[in-house]
Amino acid sequence: MGYIRAVPLSYDVFDGTGTETPLVFLHGLFGSKSNFQSIAKALVQRTGRKPGLVERLVVVDISPSQTTMHTGFPSYITAMKAVKVDSGIPRSTARKQAEDQLRPFVKELAVRQFLLTNLIEQDGHYTWRVNLDAIIKHLDNIMSFPDFDTSYLGPTLFLGGGNSPYISSEDYPEIQRLFPNSDIQYIPDASHWIHRDRPMDFINSICTFLQS
Repeated sequence: MGYIRAVPLSYDVFDGTGTETPLVFLHGLFGSKSNFQSIAKALVQRTGRKPGLVERLVVVDISPSQTTMHTGFPSYITAMKAVKVDSGIPRSTARKQAEDQLRPFVKELAVRQFLLTNLIEQDGHYTWRVNLDAIIKHLDNIMSFPDFDTSYLGPTLFLGGGNSPYISSEDYPEIQRLFPNSDIQYIPDASHWIHRDRPMDFINSICTFLQS
């Protein structure tokens, strides 16, 4: 019989550990706490983390629906599992070896660079930080959304990339059902990685929402 156990999470805290309500970033699949460091620092400066401004939800380019069809994750994982990197070589060389092997299957440079942030060195050997076998086994569950009869009534911003398929008009009814006090906005000329493509627009949108 399986069981559920807690695991320690890696995290960073900016601007101290006070008792006020924090602004918390949760990164996505294959991401890490480093993804939002510069964004988090900028938001700390802009918002102060004032408790009256952050008791709300921002959802970045994802919807409460099955999203497997929008991703290349199955092919990415297959390509990552096939990567073989020499031991005892500099990290830059290892990264180049891995990228060369990913390139035929992961065409977009930005996606390859994102996946390569998971390449780490352990005792002179290079491996992937993420558990690829577990992810591929449970990918449908990871990329789906649970069935909820209750709704979140707090102010919510769904912030989508103008060039991304992750929040479509087909998702609007379910978004409104689960998040009745929500607003849906798009940042033009941004892919799924809005914070990378349009960082200032990303920060401005969040700040405007927090201060509304």
